[in-house]
Amino acid sequence: MIQEYQLRLLPEIAANEQRLKEYLSKEKGLSLKNITAIRILKRSIDARQRTIFINLKVRAYINEMPADDEYERTVYSNVEGKPQVIVVGAGPGGLFAALKLIESGLRPIVVERGKNVRERKKDLALISREHAVNPESNYSFGEGGAGAYSDGKLYTRSKKRGNVDKILNVFCQHGASTAILADAHPHIGTDKLPRVIENMRNTIINCGGEVHFETRMDALIIENEEVKGIETNIGKTFLGPVILATGHSARDVYRWLATNNVTLEAKGIAVGVRLEHPAELIDQIQYHNKNGRGKYLPAAEYSFVTQVEGRGVYSFCMCPGGFIVPAASGPEQVVVNGMSPSNRGSRWSNSGMVIEVQPEDLDNGQWTMDNGQSATQSNCQLSTVNCQLLKVLHFQEELERQAWLQGGMKQTAPAQRMMDFTRKKLSYDLPDSSYSPGLISSPLHFWMPEFISKRLSQGFQQFGRMSHGFLTNEAVMIGVETRTSSPVRIVRDKDTLQHVTVRGLFPCGEGAGYAGGIVSAGVDGERCAEAVANYLNH
Repeated sequence: MIQEYQLRLLPEIAANEQRLKEYLSKEKGLSLKNITAIRILKRSIDARQRTIFINLKVRAYINEMPADDEYERTVYSNVEGKPQVIVVGAGPGGLFAALKLIESGLRPIVVERGKNVRERKKDLALISREHAVNPESNYSFGEGGAGAYSDGKLYTRSKKRGNVDKILNVFCQHGASTAILADAHPHIGTDKLPRVIENMRNTIINCGGEVHFETRMDALIIENEEVKGIETNIGKTFLGPVILATGHSARDVYRWLATNNVTLEAKGIAVGVRLEHPAELIDQIQYHNKNGRGKYLPAAEYSFVTQVEGRGVYSFCMCPGGFIVPAASGPEQVVVNGMSPSNRGSRWSNSGMVIEVQPEDLDNGQWTMDNGQSATQSNCQLSTVNCQLLKVLHFQEELERQAWLQGGMKQTAPAQRMMDFTRKKLSYDLPDSSYSPGLISSPLHFWMPEFISKRLSQGFQQFGRMSHGFLTNEAVMIGVETRTSSPVRIVRDKDTLQHVTVRGLFPCGEGAGYAGGIVSAGVDGERCAEAVANYLNH
């Protein structure tokens, strides 16, 4: 017999299977000796009150054992000799598109400008050690995309976009812990995700697909307003319809599309800083306990959102027990991002603290920094119309260049204590930080654009009133966080998912402006693969 229960438990009971069985025996009238197994289906933490509870949905097996598989497997057949589809980019959008193409009986040819996920790790180490950014192999470019080494969180609000459970099950099939199927905010971890990505790549190759690393798409081949394939930096041409899943940092792709009149539109983003607190302090605040999280609770998360002068101010990509990493993808950039290992065991917790920026906020074509300096679109070599399309991208680039200048023209990041920022004071010293290239004290309140710094300061003050102890000089702001999403949308038809004017081109995932994280990009990748199958069958 199998019974399912919704339970509300103290953490020490929820963390121990034997105590969980004893609780079911006592509260639900089950015979303890007849409970052969328990499987946790859903798990979340309720930390709204001083007493913390764990909400569980459990399945109890009475005098029988559960099936071996805790997840639903997908069957992938051999597609050698089948029609081929080009997938540009091996991030989550591209990988899930490739796997779905195999399900649909099509042969994926994946081209990735960066290195494989293991080789890529060596280049990431050089960023911190030597301040050297390889423009083709970094935290944004390479197998696994921006999520591979910048966290592996799988939480998404995008359930309406497709089958989220399918994405999580495919991850489990390729080696992820089945805990991601139960947790309210599932997380694989930066230390474990690379192996999962390798297994996904092996499935693609073993089924007859191809994966080409250090192969950058330099141009689409377009004839009579239809994509026929791509040209690459290695001189090789690949023919077939194209799923374009290049990620949110492939600025050369956006410039090529704009130059070649492939329809784009400017899109809003969010920019700001990484905010880092001691993990112990966040645990104390969130769990309402001066002793922190104790033995049975994980590193605490938080989420803040407010409105300041008509724009959202909010926390983004919160990494409990994590690290801040250098996420530049080219020269003269300082960009920061956050990540967490699977155990979330570092002594820091961080999140992006960002301000919503809409294209109309930049309509005057220049952005005056708070110190009176002017940042113009001098790096735009395109027509006036295309410069307007890429104006949010140029704004990103200028903020990153300013951070690079403030950081001493290397990967040292400009930083300021949180309360000093709200008081417009220079921080004369900085706390210890997880950011390994190093920090330099900088007046972010002075050189960041006023419409960002003013809203960020007011947002911090509101968050401090919401959560006592959050606004503190123990926290440090590290600049700049700019890669929250794509600064353009590659416009596609909402029904066919093809580009609005170029047939056979399927803009996909976060880089195309249609996703916002690993899971939503995976969902969009599957949708694009289905759309290609329909396109080829017509």
